[in-house]
Amino acid sequence: MSKKPRLVENGYSSGIHNGYTHKDRTVSREMAYFCFETLLKHLRRQPTTKQSELSNFTNDPYPLFVTWNTGRERHLRGCIGTFTPLKLHQGLKEYAITSAIRDSRFSPITLDEVSKLSVTVSILLNFEDAGDYLDWEVGKHGIRIEFVNERGQHKTATYLPDVSVQQGWNKLQTIDSLLRKGGHKGHISQQLRSSIKLVRYQSEKVQATYDDYKEYIGNEHSEQSASMHGLANGHSC
Repeated sequence: MSKKPRLVENGYSSGIHNGYTHKDRTVSREMAYFCFETLLKHLRRQPTTKQSELSNFTNDPYPLFVTWNTGRERHLRGCIGTFTPLKLHQGLKEYAITSAIRDSRFSPITLDEVSKLSVTVSILLNFEDAGDYLDWEVGKHGIRIEFVNERGQHKTATYLPDVSVQQGWNKLQTIDSLLRKGGHKGHISQQLRSSIKLVRYQSEKVQATYDDYKEYIGNEHSEQSASMHGLANGHSC
């Protein structure tokens, strides 16, 4: 029996896959559309066993995150992922739903909300052990830290690459926030910061709104209808 990947809520995990690298661009718009389709089928209680026409992207295994935002301001509505490499067809199907209904910070997304949503798919790449807690670049790297809290407990936490940019944080502010996110409630000393074991990584991401998804689906259906009409009338090259 395979081990189930550990869930990560908006960049928090107790496990990570280290050393995963890739040179070619992997992410595609179809991944975002696939997440919308998956969520809609789940909320409408439609079967998802049949392979989707939108899953025409690689099925190689990668660590991944799915993030749902809502409204023009794109307020966070759910974000969960895994550092365990999963085949993308099944991984995105699983985490499109998990991030929408199992993020403990929010109530589950409902069908009435879908038209206001946008989704971001993040594929995580290029994991590297950092030399120290400042050996990473804001906006380029996501970071995962391991540390021992004030109770002597081993803790971990992570932020995706765009979190520090969105919050306007420098490296030190990001590290201190991440220590709090990981559950440290005591004083944050320089000694604690220096004791951190840090892994940095990068991500490829793609975003799409519900309107983008609807437009894409409409275009796909139009092209399929035109193709079928041409075949029915005996057109050939």
